[in-house]
Amino acid sequence: MKEGPDIARIGMLFGDPARANMLTALMGGQALTATELAQAAGVTVQTASSHLSKLEEGGILAQRKQGRHRYFTLADAAAGTLLENIMGFAASRGHLRHRPGPKDPALRKARVCYDHLAGDYGVRMLDSFVARGAIESDGENLAVTEDGRAELGALGIDVASLTSNRRPLCKSCLDWSERRSHLAGTLGKALLAHFLENGWALRSSESRAVLFTPDGERKFLSLFPAG
Repeated sequence: MKEGPDIARIGMLFGDPARANMLTALMGGQALTATELAQAAGVTVQTASSHLSKLEEGGILAQRKQGRHRYFTLADAAAGTLLENIMGFAASRGHLRHRPGPKDPALRKARVCYDHLAGDYGVRMLDSFVARGAIESDGENLAVTEDGRAELGALGIDVASLTSNRRPLCKSCLDWSERRSHLAGTLGKALLAHFLENGWALRSSESRAVLFTPDGERKFLSLFPAG
């Protein structure tokens, strides 16, 4: 028997189309019921429950109970990063599912990737930070500079408080639609929260899209000009 990590099991968990659809639905960072996930996967609730049990046993999902209701989320940020990386890898190899519709442009523009901003605006934000020296990048690793700490502090984001978390402060995450990196980590999470809490944007009720208000978009584009 071969020793080492069982990547075959992980591959099996992600490889089923119904499970893949449920996991993609959970990339929005919200807790969803088995019924909602069944609808996302296009299967019955009974079938969805079987899939969810396998994903939970495999450490991909976590379950939360509230009263008589059960909700499911991705187990942690590592599960979200793994899923986004798989999506990025699939896109880079041309393995794309085409579902034309009005939601697609919005998802490509700005969307939630587990708990941070992805899409064109997510890539634009990281590029802008790097271009003006707020974040240093060697292609893989990211680090906030002293100038960056001051700039983020002016936005009301205390970088020091984010570094106490077990998660990385800032991390590059391959964006499946842009084929380039956007900003993840606790800083990426804090920035998305800043945009939502200050009314710059809101979450779509129908997808993972992040919808910027006209005023919020002006502020975002002013803060993160194109390179």
